[in-house]
Amino acid sequence: MARLQNIKMKRIGVLPGFGLSLGFTMFYISILVILPVSMIFINTVSVEWSKIWQTISDPRVVASYKLSIGASLTAAFINVVFGVLIAWVLVRYRFPGLRIIDGLVDLPFALPTAIAGIALTTLYTENGWVGQFMSFKVAFTPLGITLALTFIGLPFVVRTVQPVLQNMDKEMEEASASLGANRLQTFVKVIFPELLPAALTGFALAFARALGEYGSVVFIAGNMPMRTEITPLLIMTKLEQYDYAGATAIAAVMLIFSFILLLVINLLQWWTNRKFI
Repeated sequence: MARLQNIKMKRIGVLPGFGLSLGFTMFYISILVILPVSMIFINTVSVEWSKIWQTISDPRVVASYKLSIGASLTAAFINVVFGVLIAWVLVRYRFPGLRIIDGLVDLPFALPTAIAGIALTTLYTENGWVGQFMSFKVAFTPLGITLALTFIGLPFVVRTVQPVLQNMDKEMEEASASLGANRLQTFVKVIFPELLPAALTGFALAFARALGEYGSVVFIAGNMPMRTEITPLLIMTKLEQYDYAGATAIAAVMLIFSFILLLVINLLQWWTNRKFI
């Protein structure tokens, strides 16, 4: 009798069987992710190691690594701080224009990156609407690049943290307050452990998006070698010069760094889930 019930349970399902679903998933990921990424490494190893090393260790390329990675990390950290704050306001408070502000958060998703870059450049040049009132330069500096990367990465943090805040039980905060904890203690002991895994996910998504960003950065960067030249621009330059081996070598370095950092973030998420849950 129990065996018949198990057979009926196996037959009843919204999706196909595990084997078919897993096979389709692996095929889909292989075609869209694994195959294109593997081609970068295949094209790279087909070139002489001396030429690869000469390309990836060029001072101009190394400077672009430092700028792209540093600006992406800075923008991701900024987005974590302010993204959590914005998500908190959108979830915990009710005020006129809430839906409008909530919709504006997704604007960087819908706005073409080139348009975003042109708009930011227009605003923050020395003669721009905002730049003319600032005592320091923003456009055509690393600060402008960080600003553009912050703009395009904010929605990833907000939309990752927002569902966690919506599902968080407010009674836990009330219980913490009733036991004598102040606001800071309640945040550190009750709220922060719940938000940390989602915040790490948002950080990883924002960083990954910023690292490969091209359209919104190329306008505001100024593209000055050794100063404001990002790695994606160098890759595009190599492609325009038909130096496919050089382009794939630089891309492979960025991919390896991205994989390592994302692995570290995933390990941190696993550790926080084990420690706080």
